[in-house]
Amino acid sequence: MGYKVERTKIYCGDYTFPTNQSICVDTKKDMNEVEGNLIHDHERFKAECIRAKEAGIKLVILIQDPKLKVLGDVFTWFNVRTKWSPKAVTGRQLAKMMYTMQDRYGVEFQFTTKSNVGKRIIEILRSESNAN
Repeated sequence: MGYKVERTKIYCGDYTFPTNQSICVDTKKDMNEVEGNLIHDHERFKAECIRAKEAGIKLVILIQDPKLKVLGDVFTWFNVRTKWSPKAVTGRQLAKMMYTMQDRYGVEFQFTTKSNVGKRIIEILRSESNAN
């Protein structure tokens, strides 16, 4: 897409522009990774959201899922792990947690497909860069 990717440690997330770090994108390969972050790694994930908010950074969590388009769709997400794991959460429970994280810490959850993730990262970073 005409962008050079430079690997380096950044304040939060996975992607940002080096010239404007007011927005960062953190990619998740699927809803199971989101579940892991919110259930098993909750304190670490919450700390990253708080760190971004305190630094004035807009943190966008970009989740790869071909069926989900908006956060409200997570209510209907079926977690296959609920069949055998008592610790697994339902889509309804996860959606409530995501809305809480969004309200408390300003994190934004967006969705895309695996084939479109690179394009969406650039669109998100560009839109915020142009807004500032």
